[in-house]
Amino acid sequence: MRHRVAGRKLSRHSQHREWMFRNMLVSLLAHERIRTTLPKAKELRGWADKLISLAKKGDLAARRMAFDLLRDREAVKKLFEEVVPHFKDRMGGYTRVLKVGTRLGDAAPVSLVELTAFTPAVKEGKKSAVKKAKEALQRVAPKKKERGEKTPATAASS
Repeated sequence: MRHRVAGRKLSRHSQHREWMFRNMLVSLLAHERIRTTLPKAKELRGWADKLISLAKKGDLAARRMAFDLLRDREAVKKLFEEVVPHFKDRMGGYTRVLKVGTRLGDAAPVSLVELTAFTPAVKEGKKSAVKKAKEALQRVAPKKKERGEKTPATAASS
């Protein structure tokens, strides 16, 4: 039984898991949106929300604790100067997890983790957040061409 056991192990030992989430936090702060598997995304959501809540205090001790966790000066600077002002009136829910499909190699469920204040779908209100995320993902990593399709260069030579 797993009574009162929090968190996911993700088939990693504790130190590896901790450093993985630290790296993912730095990437999330740098890019405001990252793509990862669904279990990692759900676990990262808690780490990010706790970090942003800590940063909302805004004092030197909070800055030092954030640096102790992130180990990246640029990420801490962006967290305190750019990210936290967007969330000053919000009491929680700083991140959003959107399911975007499955990974080609192993069919793992893939999702997008993003900071809610930086999402264009919330500002525009026209398209759903999932559609916006999928379109953004297509711009970042377009799908490979399906087998059997002819590219314009090969169609001209046939």
